[in-house]
Amino acid sequence: MTQHPTPEDRPVPQVVFACVRNGGRSVIARVLTEHYAKGHIVAVSAGTQPGEHIHPEVATALESLGLDTSREHPRHLTREMVAASDLAITLGCGEECPYVPGVTYRDWPVDDPGGQDPATVHRIIADLDVLVRDLVAELAPSLTLRESALDRG
Repeated sequence: MTQHPTPEDRPVPQVVFACVRNGGRSVIARVLTEHYAKGHIVAVSAGTQPGEHIHPEVATALESLGLDTSREHPRHLTREMVAASDLAITLGCGEECPYVPGVTYRDWPVDDPGGQDPATVHRIIADLDVLVRDLVAELAPSLTLRESALDRG
């Protein structure tokens, strides 16, 4: 008798969110994914030319929604990071992102929140919130999504 893997037996998918500075879009996407996935997805963020810190306007906006950014620090995107992931989501890094055969790539054309006013940063977070919630529903279909983080902020 063949046993089929249960959801608990399946490996947890890993997604890498990649942008240029790793201070805005990729951080927002990673934090939102961790918030919604509740351990059912590993989310990593990195940049092709990482900055020194995440954008303060992004940290402020995420914190206002109750999302912790205290452990977020820009990291350099490596080929190994991409290779360890099931899915690579690019957010403005274009051709600078390393290509690894066998990894699925998607591009999310979302505006850069760096240096933007609070209303623009919140709109960008809202754009990413929709994309991330759809992604979590796709990768963890048995998971009941909690209410949008934007509904609490």
